[in-house]
Parts: sequence; C-alpha cells; structure tokens
Amino acid sequence: MQITRLSTPLSTNGQPPKVGEILPDLKVEKADGSIVNLSELINKPTLISVVPDINTSVCSISTKRFNSEVDKYDNINFYTISTNSPSDQRNWCAAEGVVKMELLSDEKFDFGKKMGLFIEKMGLDSRSIWIVDTNQKILYQELIVEMTNEPNYDAALAFLDTLN
Repeated sequence: MQITRLSTPLSTNGQPPKVGEILPDLKVEKADGSIVNLSELINKPTLISVVPDINTSVCSISTKRFNSEVDKYDNINFYTISTNSPSDQRNWCAAEGVVKMELLSDEKFDFGKKMGLFIEKMGLDSRSIWIVDTNQKILYQELIVEMTNEPNYDAALAFLDTLN
C-alpha cells in the first residue's frame, strides 16, 4: 500500500485486508509481557487503533481521544497497537494518565506484517483504524494515507454507535 509521511512517499509490505474479510491470526504483546493471539482479545466487537509510535504527537492525541470515549461503549473493546515496547507503552500511559485504552505492542512486527501495514523503511506500522466483530470479521476500516494525519474519530465512533 502506498502512503506518505510529510508528503514523502512510502510503501507498506502489502495490501491490508478489506471490510468483510477476516483478520489474520496475529500475535501482540500485552503490558505484562505475555504474547497473545489477537483472537484471544476479541471477545466482543473491538476497535483497534494502530499508531506508528506512541511517543509522537498524533499517536498520543489519537490514543488519548479514544481513551476518553471508552466509557460510552460498554460492549466494545478498545485497543491501541503500536510498535513501541510494552515498557515504552506503560511509561507513556503513566505519564499521560491513560488507563482505559489497552495498549498492545507490535514490537516484533507480527501484526503489521500480516496486516500489510508494516513500513520496513521506518520499522513502523501504518496508522489505521479497524472495527471487527467477535469472529474477527472487519466491519470498518480507515487507512490513513498521510501518516501525520489523525483518523476520522467521528466516523469511527458513529460506526460504533450502530453496534452499541
């Protein structure tokens, strides 16, 4: 997939799955260091916000924004996946007061590579939003083509409202 960062062209390692398709089985790391399959975490409809680096402004803003919405959606899981280590994620959460949005690490790039979101040149995953059902079927996606842009929060949350 072709994307940009500050208008500089970049490529991901493939094409991300489309709405209606099933997420591939992916491994991520939880804050406690345990490795889990994403399928183990999806026990109800789930919003997954993928950010390249939690320690950058847009990634921080979007994670805090979704964190502020969690309480409105009792029957929805909210996860942020970044390529930061679990330790970096824990430190960021502590510094920013984020306690509701669970951060998951793709430090080993399993998620990014299997999703076609991995930008090898930068060692990061491309920014995107995914909403999936309990069978990991993709119901909604937003692929952010310019890495420095924020996602369309209103569209993602409006979609969640239809599931709530």
